[in-house]
Amino acid sequence: MQRVLVVGVTGAGKSTLARALGSRLSLPYHEMDALYFRGPGWAVNENLTADVSRVAAGPRWVVDSLGSPDVRDLLWERADTVVWLDYPRRVVMPRVLRRSLRRTVTREVLFGGNRETWTGWLSREHPAWWSWSQHAARHRDIGRRLGDPRFAPVTAFRFGHPDAAALWLASL
Repeated sequence: MQRVLVVGVTGAGKSTLARALGSRLSLPYHEMDALYFRGPGWAVNENLTADVSRVAAGPRWVVDSLGSPDVRDLLWERADTVVWLDYPRRVVMPRVLRRSLRRTVTREVLFGGNRETWTGWLSREHPAWWSWSQHAARHRDIGRRLGDPRFAPVTAFRFGHPDAAALWLASL
């Protein structure tokens, strides 16, 4: 495990697991949202492809995302390991709701200096709405990628519950 993607739906715990995995394996950790969002108003990084290309070209890394469509293949073609947090909605939704509520109440500064807001909860782009609406599609997309011959050399670990992922991490 030298180039690891931690994938799953929004709110599954990708960043938390990727950060812990990076620490345990001494791999540089890269947070996709921090690469993607670069300014106020949730501005998208104009240099995203170049930035992700630099990360993917590196010999060792862990990234916490399936990757946005424009950089997805860059990551998948270089990854040697995929850790899939394939949790059901009943597990993910309470997590994403608690996280967003905490971020909104505390006005936590996020990527590019942005914050989650009360009005943001009404947007289809809000993490809770996004996680709910993208759950089935994300599951299908990751499953297809893991069955794609282009990515056959990738070692995959698929976890259906956070306890299983925690046990695996502890075993490393």
